[in-house]
Amino acid sequence: MDASTPKNHPFTNLLLGKRMEYDLENTLTGCNDEQQHSGSFAALFAAESDHMITSVGTIDIAARRDAVALVLQAQFDCNLDPSVAYLAINYIDRFLCKREISQEKPWIVRLFSISCLSLASKMKKSRLMLADIQGVKGIIFDGQTVRRMELLVLGTLDWRMRPITPFSFLRFFVSFFTPTQEPLIRALKSHATQIILKTQSEMKMLTFKPSVVAAAALLSAAYEIFPVQFPAFRAAIFSCEFVNKEKLWECSNTMGNLAADVCDSPTSNTPVTVFARHCSSTESEPVVGSSSSAIDREVKKRRVSSGHAPPATPATNNDQDSIF
Repeated sequence: MDASTPKNHPFTNLLLGKRMEYDLENTLTGCNDEQQHSGSFAALFAAESDHMITSVGTIDIAARRDAVALVLQAQFDCNLDPSVAYLAINYIDRFLCKREISQEKPWIVRLFSISCLSLASKMKKSRLMLADIQGVKGIIFDGQTVRRMELLVLGTLDWRMRPITPFSFLRFFVSFFTPTQEPLIRALKSHATQIILKTQSEMKMLTFKPSVVAAAALLSAAYEIFPVQFPAFRAAIFSCEFVNKEKLWECSNTMGNLAADVCDSPTSNTPVTVFARHCSSTESEPVVGSSSSAIDREVKKRRVSSGHAPPATPATNNDQDSIF
C-alpha cells in the first residue's frame, strides 16, 4: 500500500478488498425514524450543498460520456444493483471535476471506470468480482493495477465515499404522500428511483441539489402512476420549508425533457454502442501488468501531468508511466 494512504482510515479497508455496507437511502446512520424526521433531516438539508459538484463546467464531457457508458454497460452485462452504478458515476463526476484524464489512451478511461465500479461495489457490500466487472472485452487489468487507481480516486475524492444523494431524501418527501399504504409507497419510491437512475447520465442534473432531484423524481413518478393523488402531493412538497420552488420547477422540466429525448434518441447514441466503439480497438489485448510508477507518482503529486502521444500497440507497463 502506498505511503500516502491514510493509516487507520476506515476506507483503507476498501483497498484491501474488504466490503462495507453503505445504504444510499439511509445516509443518516444510527438514527431512528423519529430522530430523522425531527432534527436530523434538517441537518441533512443543510449539509447537502457540501456534497454537490460546484465546477460542473470543468468536467471533460467526452471523458465522462465514455466512463459513464462503460459503467452502464457493466451494469447491463453483470445485472448490477442500480445503486452500485449510481455510486460509481457519482465518483466519476466528482473525480473529473477535480482532475483531467488524457483520452489519448482509451484504456485509461476503462481503468478509471473499472476502479470506480470496484469501489462502489465494495461500498455497497456487493459480491461483484473484479473479473465480472472487466468482462471479456478490452484490456484486462490485474488487481494491483486497479487498486492503485482506486487509491488515486480515493485521494482525489478526499476519501469521502458516502455522498449525500437524491436517495437520501426519498423517505423524507415520501412522508408527504397520502394514502400511506405500504404497497403504494413502495411503488412510488421504486418508480422515482428509476427516474433518478435514468437521468443521472445527463450533466445538467449535476447542477441541482440532491433534495431537489429527489423531490422532482417523486413528483414525476406520482404524476405517472398516481394522477389522482398528484395535486395534493405536489402542493405538500411545494409547501415544504426546505424546497426551492424555482429550482424544483426547473429540475422537473429538465427531467421531462430528458424523458422525451430518450424516446427520440437513435440507437447509435445508446450506452451499448458507445461502449462498443470505445473498446472495439482493444479486444483480445493482454492483461496490463501492475507497474506502479505512474499511478503511484500521480497519487503523490496529485496533479495533472502533460499528455503523450497515444500508443500504436496495446498498453504495457511502460505506457502506465504516462497514465494522465
